[in-house]
Amino acid sequence: MPHIERTAHVGWDGNLARGAGTLDGASGSFARLPFSLPSRVGEPGGKTSPEELLAAAHGGCLTMSLAGELTSAGTPPGRLDTAVTIEMDEVEGQGHQIVGSRVEIVARVDGVTDASLQAAVVEAHAGCPFSQLLERAGATVTVTARLA
Repeated sequence: MPHIERTAHVGWDGNLARGAGTLDGASGSFARLPFSLPSRVGEPGGKTSPEELLAAAHGGCLTMSLAGELTSAGTPPGRLDTAVTIEMDEVEGQGHQIVGSRVEIVARVDGVTDASLQAAVVEAHAGCPFSQLLERAGATVTVTARLA
């Protein structure tokens, strides 16, 4: 895989408690996504958070990795639906930390057994840079998968 770089721009106005920001992708694929402290720690109210974006990034990476593993095995997926929950918690002496990522995958794949799916998931997890980044940072990553 080639060297990859992607850029996002973050703008923030005001203090932490009452301020608000926006996120823009340099690709143009997303623009002015609003976020704030209240949307991060409470009800989102239509705004995003760094944790939600990390969940999307981890899910996208792992789903693409699984699609690649299944395709390499001769059983390309018809559809993969992935839900990711990022967990942040207070860690003694370290403040708030990302402590976990729970991934749930529902796979529609013709000609694959549950055992084959689970083997592909293990390989996909090992090949997903976001899974590896989270684990190296000390977060617990759990991945469950089932056939639709």
